[in-house]
Amino acid sequence: MEREDNNNVIMVDIEEEMKKSYLDYAMSVIVSRALPDVRDGLKPVHRRILYAMNELGLNPEKQYRKSARVVGDVLGKYHPHGDSSVYGAMVRLAQDFNTRYLLVDGHGNFGSVDGDGAAAMRYTEVKMTKLAIEMLRDINKETVDYVPNFDESLQEPVVLPSRFPNLLVNGSSGIAVGMATNIPPHNLREVVDGIVAMIDNPDIDIDTLIKIIKGPDFPTGAMIMGKDGIRSAYKTGRGRVIVRAKAEIEEYGKSRNRIVVTEIPYQVNKSRLIEKIAELVRDKKLEGISDLRDESDREGMRIVIEIKRDANPNIVLNNLYKQTQLQDTFGVIMLALVNNEPKILNLKQVLHYYLEHQKEIIVRRTEYDLKKAEDRAHILDGLKIALDHIDEVINIIRSSKEESVARERLISSFSLSEKQAQAILDMRLRRLTGLEREKIEAEYEELIKQITWFKEILANERLIYQIIREELLEIKDKYGDERKTSIMPSFDDIDFEDMIEEENVVITLTHCGYIKRLPQDTYKIQRRGGRGITALTTREEDFVEHLFITSTHDTILFFTNEGRVYSLKAYEIPEGKRQSKGTAIINLLSLNGKEKVNAVIPIKEYDPESILVFATKNGIIKKTRFDQFKNIRKTGIIAITLKDEDELIGVRKTHGSKEIIIATENGKAIRFSEKDVREMGRNAAGVKAISLAKGDSVISMDLIEDGKDLLVVSKKGYGKRTPLDEYRVQTRGGKGILTYQVKEKTGPLVSAKVVDKTDEIMIISLKGVIIRLEVEGISEMGRSTQGVTLMRIEEDDKVVAVAKYVEVDEEE
Repeated sequence: MEREDNNNVIMVDIEEEMKKSYLDYAMSVIVSRALPDVRDGLKPVHRRILYAMNELGLNPEKQYRKSARVVGDVLGKYHPHGDSSVYGAMVRLAQDFNTRYLLVDGHGNFGSVDGDGAAAMRYTEVKMTKLAIEMLRDINKETVDYVPNFDESLQEPVVLPSRFPNLLVNGSSGIAVGMATNIPPHNLREVVDGIVAMIDNPDIDIDTLIKIIKGPDFPTGAMIMGKDGIRSAYKTGRGRVIVRAKAEIEEYGKSRNRIVVTEIPYQVNKSRLIEKIAELVRDKKLEGISDLRDESDREGMRIVIEIKRDANPNIVLNNLYKQTQLQDTFGVIMLALVNNEPKILNLKQVLHYYLEHQKEIIVRRTEYDLKKAEDRAHILDGLKIALDHIDEVINIIRSSKEESVARERLISSFSLSEKQAQAILDMRLRRLTGLEREKIEAEYEELIKQITWFKEILANERLIYQIIREELLEIKDKYGDERKTSIMPSFDDIDFEDMIEEENVVITLTHCGYIKRLPQDTYKIQRRGGRGITALTTREEDFVEHLFITSTHDTILFFTNEGRVYSLKAYEIPEGKRQSKGTAIINLLSLNGKEKVNAVIPIKEYDPESILVFATKNGIIKKTRFDQFKNIRKTGIIAITLKDEDELIGVRKTHGSKEIIIATENGKAIRFSEKDVREMGRNAAGVKAISLAKGDSVISMDLIEDGKDLLVVSKKGYGKRTPLDEYRVQTRGGKGILTYQVKEKTGPLVSAKVVDKTDEIMIISLKGVIIRLEVEGISEMGRSTQGVTLMRIEEDDKVVAVAKYVEVDEEE
């Protein structure tokens, strides 16, 4: 590029010019706009606002002045930027939900936690708070350096004395070029105690400081979950602090519950938060909420979330934390300017640089006070000499034609300085009284003591730290308050299941995908051949397809016809009433349009030695090590690769050395060793388990257990149990042997399960009729028989599911 200057053409490399110009711009933003100084914790705009208010005399005891006047002064004198940026910065200093300890006392509408903006600056009024005065205390005692303002017409301070540690107390956030800062606010008492501890023990470590400065203290309160993020931030300057809203579950009405939120995370917009919750409820991504309203008033915040009767309020609250800003993350970046250089600081470094600043303030203040005291003592020394020779002094003054002559004669007669001589000339006659003479003597003696004290301070660093200590403790006592944000143990350390009562439950899943959880004692034992009770109300085209018994604390693995697997905790399944249809499973699992759950297995704990065995409708079998299914995403993972429009029909958990029995709907069964099937990866397709006749398909797979029977149930309610000894071990892949005499009146087989005499079973029909039977009451018959009536089925009904009623064994 070319640049013309005084008719001279200078050749400039554009790459170098861009680098230099952008670097200059970046440093300007970093130093003069976006980052706080480690000493006073203020960005230039905030510093200029407070200094301008101090110059205007807007002290706490004075009247409020229009915000526009302050903004005008700041713009015209110190900060030549947009008025909205200055007013916006001043507004934040006056908002009690944004600033932990207010520095500006605002009068009028200064916005709300709902995101409402402040009124225009011509309407609002401001003055400084008492704490803001502490930021500027001693500024007139040459404690800080001054630099010319933007047009060099005035002087402005480089930094404020900041008699309390504002960087930590009020925090700061800003985005510069290539870097950002995000320092959370803290409790004044804790930070002062931390500095005092550091004064008492300069070698104090960060772990000890963390016990004193427990963590951020946000103006909106809420709860910090866990200390890991705090430790990381304090030790490295970076960390992620998880903040949760303060919410309580209340009972109201007849056995109804509601969640009442009284505090929300820092910088979360309450209005948007409520809109988000309503949106999630509308889109059925949040289940169990019947009503939502904002009851906040001038007394405080109150968001009420009413819970449906059949929903668990703890689960709803947990889902709210997961899906909304009722739980938020505050990313701590402790970046500040140290000698005009941006640096990431740990907690001890922040306190160290503040202490160094205060040490300089005390030294410079003491030097200023010493000079003032010495100057005054020098004058008083001259006045004392004059009083001791008052008649001679009067004669010299009376006999001198001009003031300058009198001054020179006084200097030469009594060896005075020019200042002393001038002070004698300016002295009023009333100072000649005896009382005034005593006052001069007393003032002189007091000044000598002060001078001695000031010199002692400057000669003793420990004394300087002691003064800092005492003055900080005074501020702590005057302005300190109780912590607003509580620090709770990490939710990772608390097992959410501890909040859920462990009990056995019945879970049903319908063909159309409605799932619900019911207490186990909903059903009574009935005699064989009974009519049963209605388990749930379904649509005409819907029917119950899966029924199983588990514990509320167990993990439920859902295997779909497409060979994918999903995971839920049993307590996450909403509880329903006996005749309710339940909750759509698509609200709990991320199923695609054609995907349907058709195999379910409850898991007590993940055992790395365990194996999952899969069987498909087309007679394919596969076994895969259990630990490959440990971390299941919400979107599910592949459990088995299916071919030729095959479907997954059964999954069992084993230890790799069992025997397997597979039954088909046309009454065939094959028994073979699990060792015949080699272990495969999660994505594998498997090998042949049984050779099927045309039109036949596999209905079930189970594991052989000594001394037990195979219970088969047909479509029309017939069934029997046959000893497993009648099924010889065959080679995997064979055609199998007869297990049931399928006839027109019995219909094809629906289920085949390995059972014990002490077991109980549940049979459920297309219409949702359920019956619970003791296995011992079911006839034991040979393989080739058709069995007896287990459940009377109407002409337009049929058996669709059979479940074993058993407790879930931890070792299974």
